[in-house]
Amino acid sequence: MSADSVTPTTAPRNAVTLRNDLNGETFVFSDDCDNETCHFDVILDPGGSGGGNALVHIHPDASETFKVKLGRLAIVMRGVEQIVEAGESITIPAGAPHYFRNADAGQTEATVAFTPAQQHRRFFENFATLTQKRPEWFSPKGDPDLLLIALVLHAYRNHLYLASIPIVVQKLLFATLSPLARLRGYRLAIDPLESRSEP
Repeated sequence: MSADSVTPTTAPRNAVTLRNDLNGETFVFSDDCDNETCHFDVILDPGGSGGGNALVHIHPDASETFKVKLGRLAIVMRGVEQIVEAGESITIPAGAPHYFRNADAGQTEATVAFTPAQQHRRFFENFATLTQKRPEWFSPKGDPDLLLIALVLHAYRNHLYLASIPIVVQKLLFATLSPLARLRGYRLAIDPLESRSEP
């Protein structure tokens, strides 16, 4: 599975492009991450979705800004949908439940920025890589297996949680299930850095 058919409007030479065929989402990662903010591009196919295959989720410690470069992006935040047109931006405050999807008949491309950066590049690059290398760990719609969710979200604590369950419950559940996930053979494609900041 590759992103050869997906051409970003602007992509640095050193960009790493990873496509998730399961939900029509392509990530374009450059080295544009530091301790303050992490930027990368997301391209959604027609009908494509992002944010964990359109699962309502939260980033407890970071705000997320979308700047749409092409197409139209639907952001659903706290249950309210807003359409963001090309040239427009929207910021999701830290802790706000949300998901996003393509609202255009063609491709939609947006730059996503997390502030602070934490390790969001590694987090999303890990998931995108796993969809390519281990698609059997995901449903046909792109939903990761529960044990994989537990392993990743326990390793990358305080990056992303499901909005429907209290975070403290998720932390306990993922800490319990993470060793079982490893026993079952699940592994991360990209480990978090011990310093918990981007290189």
